[in-house]
Amino acid sequence: MTLAEQFSAYSRWRNEAIDAVLKLRNWLNINDVSDAQADQRLQYLIERLRADKLTVAFVAEFSRGKSELINAIFFAAYGGRILPSSAGRTTMCPTELQWTPDATPELRLLPIGTRARTEPVSELKLLPEYWTVEPLDTESPAKLQATLARVSEVSKVTEEDAADLGFRIDPNGETGLKPGADGLVEVPKWRHAVIHFPHPLLEQGLVVLDTPGLNAIGAEPELTLSLLPNAHAVLFILAADTGVTLSDMTVWRDFVSTGAREKGRLVVLNKIDGLWDGLRDEASINNEIDRQIVSVSETLEIGRGLIFPVSAQKGLVARVNRDQNLLEKSRLLTLERVLSEDLLPSKQEIIRDNTLGETRDLIHQADVLLQARLTGVREQLKELDSLHGKNRGVVEYMMYKIRVEKDEFEQGLKKYYAVRSVFTGLSNQLLSHLGMDTLRTETRKTRDAMLGSRFSFGLREAMKDFFQRMRAHIGEAESDISEIYRMLDAMYKRFSVEHGLKLTPPEKFSVQRCEAELNHLESVCHRHLGNPLMLVTTEKHVLMKKFFETAAVQVRRIFEAVNHDVEQWLRAVMAPLEIQVREYQLQLKRRLESVRRIHQATDTLENRVEELKQSENSTEALVGELIELQGNIRRALNSSATQNEENDTRLVSVA
Repeated sequence: MTLAEQFSAYSRWRNEAIDAVLKLRNWLNINDVSDAQADQRLQYLIERLRADKLTVAFVAEFSRGKSELINAIFFAAYGGRILPSSAGRTTMCPTELQWTPDATPELRLLPIGTRARTEPVSELKLLPEYWTVEPLDTESPAKLQATLARVSEVSKVTEEDAADLGFRIDPNGETGLKPGADGLVEVPKWRHAVIHFPHPLLEQGLVVLDTPGLNAIGAEPELTLSLLPNAHAVLFILAADTGVTLSDMTVWRDFVSTGAREKGRLVVLNKIDGLWDGLRDEASINNEIDRQIVSVSETLEIGRGLIFPVSAQKGLVARVNRDQNLLEKSRLLTLERVLSEDLLPSKQEIIRDNTLGETRDLIHQADVLLQARLTGVREQLKELDSLHGKNRGVVEYMMYKIRVEKDEFEQGLKKYYAVRSVFTGLSNQLLSHLGMDTLRTETRKTRDAMLGSRFSFGLREAMKDFFQRMRAHIGEAESDISEIYRMLDAMYKRFSVEHGLKLTPPEKFSVQRCEAELNHLESVCHRHLGNPLMLVTTEKHVLMKKFFETAAVQVRRIFEAVNHDVEQWLRAVMAPLEIQVREYQLQLKRRLESVRRIHQATDTLENRVEELKQSENSTEALVGELIELQGNIRRALNSSATQNEENDTRLVSVA
């Protein structure tokens, strides 16, 4: 199965999962076995599934064939090159190819001058006034190519201006941009480009990231701290004739191998067609390719199975000319097969586990509620059956007994409300440690410290203090979470023992993942800005401030995510107790009302018994429907759960 076919299958699978979750949500609401919190959780899950994206980044130095490889994999059906791909530098700025249902075909370009601003690219994306927009004529390949060629545009500026924009200057052109004979430096005209293009794969949620070479990557912190670390797959492209050069090694070490995700990092050894010189036989060519694979494997310290020799140019030609033999020889299909068989299943597994975990929790809550209703109905039936032929005194005693039980439960409710009050206070305290106000305060402190520092050492120390303070807030949040858990665990046990409620211990929660992401972000910042020799230059001083602004945005994203997770946990951890308390109160009220009605009119007994039997049957039917909905979600997600796991999580069947 090709990458396009696999991605189409993935998209269909995701849509089926959305349909299954939607049916569960509607069923819970129709049958009154949900609440606002559960409905909100399911709505968020559905929105997350709909917004699911898969990002594949192409990273390399100049002239390694990145854009040609993208053309060969994604745009060969257009009969030629869509992205600019020629000798020398082509993609001069980070370029995202994507599509959303409400988009129009267009090229959005962010001028390089916006680097003088403090906002990172992610925030500037929300400010359309800073972007240059060019419509795309998708019906004309020639016009399309001409418009997209704008990502290759450059401008000439003075060395001082280039340094102010964050570029390093090197007279030899080895570690920075080399000034021309006129003393001017050639820099990218654009800081970032976004191509909205109605390609079938992009329509299904694929995002392609084409990156510039080393000098441009290092000058844009967002690539280093956000786009590349968060990509689901990174293809690092080398040239087969040169292997790993010094600049290639720098890109690999600083921007590829250090990503938070270890899976999905692949090396592409491009331009193997350079070995097809007509003088060597196929065996000699294959031996030469194998020697290069071994050399690259040893240099980059990765397994040989992660290195894929291809000819992107021949693969593109083969697809345009429908030459199957040349396509096989280009080895492009092997690379695509690995992407489709490794990348998508890994992504699918994450979504499957998250969706199963969220729906399993809510289905369990609904089942517990239905089982409580069944228990209440059956207890009422048992009580009413015992009243057949009994005198008025027995009925009065039954009423007295239920009132005593109700009074005892209301005494327990006083303790519950006290715990609820403490829970609210601890929840507010917990969210204050992880809240946006706290983050804004710490960010402002750090920004002020950096503005007041004239030396790079002070800038570095300010960033170090920022991360330390944020870790301290996470530690305080972890302490609050532990206290909330201990308190609720005790309350769950009390109500289970004293009132017979069916309550399983509350789930635990940890913010360790948040701390790990924060530590990784700090390590990336330190690695790029921790070299004292590099911090003495003016452009590095400017770049460090930009790194902090971008890092602050990433920290905000980390805290926003953990805020949402904590809020979901706080709702989920209280929901079972709140639901069962309400249901138990309702059942007590119904029992008392039933006996009171029997006390007032003896001919009501049989009618009430019949009503309860009908209620029992309808509730049993709802439990069966809930089991079926759970099965539908499992089938839609194609769960790989073992039979034992299914037995552990299967709903309690009705006796």
